[in-house]
Amino acid sequence: MTKKEYMKKLAYQLRRLPKEDFDKAMDYFEEYFEDAGIENEQKAIEDLGAPEEAASALILDLAQENAVKPPKTMKRRFSALWIAILALFAAPIALPLALCILAVLASLILGILAVVGGILVTALAAVAGSVLGIIGGIAIIPQTLGGGLVTIGLSLMLIGCGILVTYFTILLARWIIIKLAGLLGKLVRKGGKRHEEK
Repeated sequence: MTKKEYMKKLAYQLRRLPKEDFDKAMDYFEEYFEDAGIENEQKAIEDLGAPEEAASALILDLAQENAVKPPKTMKRRFSALWIAILALFAAPIALPLALCILAVLASLILGILAVVGGILVTALAAVAGSVLGIIGGIAIIPQTLGGGLVTIGLSLMLIGCGILVTYFTILLARWIIIKLAGLLGKLVRKGGKRHEEK
């Protein structure tokens, strides 16, 4: 196998990685071959092992890195979650176990998204209803000053509560994503350690 064929097979194995991680990985392997030199190309290929093995090892390393040091941005967190899912399939554990874990994880994520979405919709509906309450409070001030002011005050309070609930729900969703990525990383690390022992 030539370097070009090896890199083509490796790129195919890593195609599902986020673009940034894919580019870094391909640059790393290109640099590895450049350091080895043309005369040692075959030795470098033997040292790396099959492209499938090299890709699996790289995905496992990325998942472990993300589990140890969680990403800062939301986009990177989703990438970390995706890498962890890919690592489950690359890890040397039985495929049925990986599929079961993935099914449970997908159910958990969908359930969490449904709860978070429900809370957000409720909070936004409270804010929208409060705006109508303020308009109604202003409209009834000529008939009853006290009733209008109470309606406006309660509506403003409900707007504040809706904004707070929305903010804390977003924080909760971010925390859940970080914890799920960490959990997947731990599962991958355990699978990798079992493989190394065998």
